[in-house]
Amino acid sequence: MIERSEPLPFTPVRGRGRGGRARLLLGVIAVLIVGCGKGSFNDRKVTAAGVLTYPLDNKVTTLDPGKVQDSIMPEILNNVYEGLVAYNEQNEIVPQLAEKWDVTDGGKTYVFHIRNAKFHDGKTVTADDFRWTWERNLGKTLASPVAADYLGAIVGVKEFADGKAKSIAGVKVLDEHTLSVTLDKPRPYFLGNLTYPCTFVLSRTSTTDKEVRNVKEAVGTGPFKFTKVAEDAQVDLSAFDDYWGGKPKIARIVRPVVTDPATRLSGYKSGLYDLYAFPRSDLANVQNDPVLKPQMKFEPRPSIFYFLMNQAEYAPFKDERVRKAFSMALNRKQIVEELLTGQNPANGLVPPGIPGYQKDYQGLPYDPKAARALLAEAGYPDGKGLPPLELDYRANRPDSRLASEAAATAWQRELNAPITTKALELGALLDRRNKNLLQMALMSWGADYLDPQNFLSLLMTSTSKLNHDGFHDAEFDRLCAEADVDGNPAHRAALYQQAERIAVEKAARLPIYFEMQPILISPRIKGLRENLFGILPHTKIEVN
Repeated sequence: MIERSEPLPFTPVRGRGRGGRARLLLGVIAVLIVGCGKGSFNDRKVTAAGVLTYPLDNKVTTLDPGKVQDSIMPEILNNVYEGLVAYNEQNEIVPQLAEKWDVTDGGKTYVFHIRNAKFHDGKTVTADDFRWTWERNLGKTLASPVAADYLGAIVGVKEFADGKAKSIAGVKVLDEHTLSVTLDKPRPYFLGNLTYPCTFVLSRTSTTDKEVRNVKEAVGTGPFKFTKVAEDAQVDLSAFDDYWGGKPKIARIVRPVVTDPATRLSGYKSGLYDLYAFPRSDLANVQNDPVLKPQMKFEPRPSIFYFLMNQAEYAPFKDERVRKAFSMALNRKQIVEELLTGQNPANGLVPPGIPGYQKDYQGLPYDPKAARALLAEAGYPDGKGLPPLELDYRANRPDSRLASEAAATAWQRELNAPITTKALELGALLDRRNKNLLQMALMSWGADYLDPQNFLSLLMTSTSKLNHDGFHDAEFDRLCAEADVDGNPAHRAALYQQAERIAVEKAARLPIYFEMQPILISPRIKGLRENLFGILPHTKIEVN
């Protein structure tokens, strides 16, 4: 999860938000990871056997799985922390720290049987560690911006988060290795919720209620542990010898922060990096390079790029006709095919790979003449009377700049819209988004779990805290509420499809494209594990 601006392929996808999964989701700030300092450490010039090196394109935002909300950290955190369940290489939810589970009470109660596993500090994982972690993340001290969204279906979560209860009523520790979780109603997507980082377990002996900002406090159960972090320079991880799934085959993971795409590409070419997810602006360079081309592949990601249209911050967007005019004045197919080679134009909001994806749905048509008529009908003939509009996008992302500038040019030409573009650093972009201060922005959402609920109910219903568009529609809300608890997969998918069509045809947000991620993978790499979300924790990888 999590709302994102351009998810990375190495984020499984939560982002995970996602959103991953989201799914994008802290009110992300550029935090200083205290106790770690700034600047370079470790030699970046040699990629040795047993060391996996690949770049980050943005500085570290947080070491706390309860706070993560961006597209940078989830893949790193998934190597350090774990939850009860996870997605495997076949995109199936499988046991992780829960060896198995039982579902009773008509789908409302889950009983998880926790395996014998250790934290990095040597402590054995217990059911009570999960209870404590979830209550920590939902508590007022940490104030996780996402925990209530992913754990909110559990009985008593709202009361606990509001400070009206001392514990979560629906979470019961039956014994040291058995955890019972009761939901308010059957939720077919609940196990998917538990694959998001804010549900991952933390060590009570090493972590406090406050945000994890020091590697000594960043203690999980994953195959790797943090060694050192400099927020704007590098992240180092080392293998956890006592990992329950077996010691990893590599000794270290090194993630240098390299914000310039040209530097990242030259670093890969020179052998500094073993993996590189590159922007489409470099596609021609890679395809024309006889050495690099065989190392490249396109990977589909369950994520959508779209233009947020904030009705609260830009008053004309409150009028459906204005939103539809902006949508119908934009030739998204042309933008994607001419500027973002390899991407999949999006007419809907639910990506391929998600159950219920509507492959043949065309959405709102490209029709500038009809768009101008709608704008005039709304009281803005030839754009007259429209207040200045700022379109924001993520800095240091060529694809975001190209798409945003092309869209702005189209709206100026077709609607005479007084629009300007502005690049914002990731933390600033998400911080303004979280505070509903953006008027319009190019954003993305990557699945946190493979379910249409993650793209519709979670993000766009009237009561969702992640609804930053300000979209409200009673029929959309009703359809989502019904689908969220429907136990019939086919009927459930049909309900979500109806809801999706309402959101698209009322221009709740403006879809641009579904992501196809180009990646370079060095022939030195063996045992890389992937799924629809991206690259999975490095439990089997080898670097020769």
